[in-house]
Amino acid sequence: MTDQYDLIIVGGGPIGLACAIEAQKKNLRYIIIEKGALVNSIFNYPLYMTFFSTAERLEIGDIPFNCLAPKPGRQEALEYYRNIHRYFNFSIKLFEKVMEIKKNANSLFEVLTDKDLYKTKNIVLATGFYDIPIKMNVKGEEFSKVRHYYKEAHEYAFRNVLVVGANNSSVDAALECWRKGANVTMVIRKNEINSRVKYWVKPDIENRIAEGSIKAYFESNITEIKENEVVIETPNGKVTIENDFVLALTGYKPDLNFLENTGIQLSNDELKIPVYNPETMETNIEGLFLAGVVCGGMQTHKWFIENSRIHANLIVDYITSK
Repeated sequence: MTDQYDLIIVGGGPIGLACAIEAQKKNLRYIIIEKGALVNSIFNYPLYMTFFSTAERLEIGDIPFNCLAPKPGRQEALEYYRNIHRYFNFSIKLFEKVMEIKKNANSLFEVLTDKDLYKTKNIVLATGFYDIPIKMNVKGEEFSKVRHYYKEAHEYAFRNVLVVGANNSSVDAALECWRKGANVTMVIRKNEINSRVKYWVKPDIENRIAEGSIKAYFESNITEIKENEVVIETPNGKVTIENDFVLALTGYKPDLNFLENTGIQLSNDELKIPVYNPETMETNIEGLFLAGVVCGGMQTHKWFIENSRIHANLIVDYITSK
């Protein structure tokens, strides 16, 4: 017989864990289902990434996040959330992917994974946005030298590296690769570095560009990627440069198809914002809730750990009040 839960949380990131903490407090029978490792998105961040937020703003469950540096990095965050799991001993299934969610005749959700079938009265989707890169849709993007994720700089040392974009991940990658000896060029769609780049990093990249250490083509786009070259459309015409790697760090998006397949309505524009009640986080489907960055649709800069932790309280308070 399939187990029945009060709540299934899809996604074992910080916000999914926050939801589980609140569920434990209210004695709900719950389970977290996570397709990868604990806090999988943070695990997949660049090795030496530093958060914009200070440690206390990443805390969940009233457990202090102790950090010696002013801003925690990926390793400290992984250690903190592992300790959170040790403390709360979550009911969690790791490396198990949710394939389908549907309601049965008894108004229970059936959650089919690649390993099992679960039934529940309520579901929280806290699935984040880091799994699907936003493609450039240019010729040659399928080459293995094109990377949509960046881990560390070593393999790019002493090579011709093209970094696409001017957001935090692009700027961090450009600076790290340059400091490890890469010949770095940036292609930037707008006429400046993104204003949301970390305030202590933005002057660094702007100075490296100004002095010529890193070449930057502003108001420009890649038009074709070749085996050993890249063609760039600039305000002054097309330019072809030698190239060994393309770091296409152009951002990521939630699995919008998955949301739609569960029946969640999305806004009829390019933002694809899902429909939900901001007071309860319930979607247009009764008993199905959203938490964390997935609430923003394509606006992945709108929700962070620090401003979406409150979603857990809103959801669980509403579930237990019914």
